[in-house]
Amino acid sequence: MKTFISAVVLCLSTTIAHAAGIKLVQVPADADGPALRAMVWTPCAEPAQAVAFGPYVLQGQRDCPAVGEKLPLVVISHGHGGSFLGHHDLAETLADAGFVVAAINHPGDTYSDMSRAGEMSEFVERPTDIKRLIDYMLSAAPDAARIDPQRIGFFGFSRGGYTGLVLAGGTPDFLHADVPCTDPKAPVCEQLRRREV
Repeated sequence: MKTFISAVVLCLSTTIAHAAGIKLVQVPADADGPALRAMVWTPCAEPAQAVAFGPYVLQGQRDCPAVGEKLPLVVISHGHGGSFLGHHDLAETLADAGFVVAAINHPGDTYSDMSRAGEMSEFVERPTDIKRLIDYMLSAAPDAARIDPQRIGFFGFSRGGYTGLVLAGGTPDFLHADVPCTDPKAPVCEQLRRREV
């Protein structure tokens, strides 16, 4: 029994000693949209350290070489006014469990840039942002060769959840949505009134 308990403790401590590799990347601008800032977490064989990133303290290793082959990919879409760091704890846990995780800042609807957050275009462009991120991760990302293109998952919260529903085949009907416009001067309310969807 002591041997079994020692083995379990050793396995757990080995898992805890590893980190998520953390990389900043940029998806290049193309005909479908502007450049996208992204953060990628990967399995890493080095011990975790506290990594300060703006107001956040991440647990991982900056620019750690990824380990593993045929790794599943999970992409994350943040909510209204969020960022690619909003779900960093989930990303770190998934990377430590053997996943590659990629999250972007949706242009015009992040904590640092709300320039289009109240416009209908933000809802239309979010799914395209995620498709571009996936294409980048499978082709040009530093760890593209380690990702299994047959195992791609998605996580989204709030507007990110909406993004996932559209990616899964949902067709939003903005004109018939029973959502009141509390501020009739808001850009999205004016666009709906003019049927610009």
